Amino acid sequence: MKKLLLATTATALLAGAASAEDVKIGILLGFTGPLESITPHMAASAEMAMKEVTDSGKFMGGSTVTSVRGDSTCVDAAAAQAAAERLVTSDKVAAIMGADCSGVTGAVLQNVARPNGVAMVSPSATSPALSSAEDDGLFFRTAPSDARQGVVMADILTDRGVKSVAITYTNNDYGKGVAESFAAAFKEKGGEVTISAAHEDGKADYSAEVAALAAAGGEVLVVAGYVDQGGKGVIQGSLDSGAFSTFYLPDGMYGDSLIAAIGDGLNGSYGDVPGTDSTGADTFKTMATAAGFDGTSSFTPESYDAAALILLAMAAANSTKAADWTAKVNDLANAPGEKIQPGELGKALELIAAGTDIDYVGASAVELIGPGESAGSYREYTVKDGAFVTDRFR
Repeated sequence: MKKLLLATTATALLAGAASAEDVKIGILLGFTGPLESITPHMAASAEMAMKEVTDSGKFMGGSTVTSVRGDSTCVDAAAAQAAAERLVTSDKVAAIMGADCSGVTGAVLQNVARPNGVAMVSPSATSPALSSAEDDGLFFRTAPSDARQGVVMADILTDRGVKSVAITYTNNDYGKGVAESFAAAFKEKGGEVTISAAHEDGKADYSAEVAALAAAGGEVLVVAGYVDQGGKGVIQGSLDSGAFSTFYLPDGMYGDSLIAAIGDGLNGSYGDVPGTDSTGADTFKTMATAAGFDGTSSFTPESYDAAALILLAMAAANSTKAADWTAKVNDLANAPGEKIQPGELGKALELIAAGTDIDYVGASAVELIGPGESAGSYREYTVKDGAFVTDRFR
């Protein structure tokens, strides 16, 4: 049974939410780096939720919400920590929507969020290592762990009759997590991994990496990399040399910029990205189009949900203090309660104020398990005629 979300006026006063204020939420994403083509859509998604809450006039006594952006770079932990420090100490954000890539997320969590008592909700950090990281109850994610994605990847390849693969992965927490999780699941299903080799991002030439992968062989090359960086380079090198013609593309490789860069050579390749065929997902896409951004881009639903959960939890606690509102997140994201879809954040705030339980479903049909992370659903797709075509959901 959930705890009632309504706080008494006395509790609200003690919690520091006695009057309207401007609540600042940090958005820490890689606006430069290997995911720079998709992060603007992620930020726009989170900001759409913030605007929806502000426009409702029902948030914490009429408080408004303002976003403050910081650049995680996705890959430079020092730069990400510096950006997070600025958000916390200079901009005085009450919470962070982010970070995005797993390595920088872990660094910010340990070196900025925990020391300062500021909570984070990441929409896209998927490393399995984050499930067991020390977090003082300050870390959540609306994206599922790659421990789950690895199993889904193995299922998809096995269902398509693939018996042997080569793996290339970006040499960081994300790439290693995907590669290890997938390799274990694929081998368990009887598949063969001919080679699992790291690649570094930022190189101009990947011919040496491609040569090693080609020598090992495999029916499909699994590319656990980044859409705007080394993963793209390995694919282009493989096509140019004839080493591989079909590629498996997990979530970090999903983006229109990849199709634009590679062209027809990508047709017939396939992969997965977090996604659901829920009513909320369709509603979110319509809202995104109206707001002027691509709601089908990677991790956009998860970004909307991350921001929404932060703000609804603050409303439930009637406090912007992490120690107060983080205790509400799991209750809000799970049953029982009245289901809340995208576009219904004002309604959710009314229900919370009335002491009524809600079950935030949101854009990604989010349900939090274990240490506050999404149970996870995935969209399987194939590249056909220069476009990502949905095959099914898993």
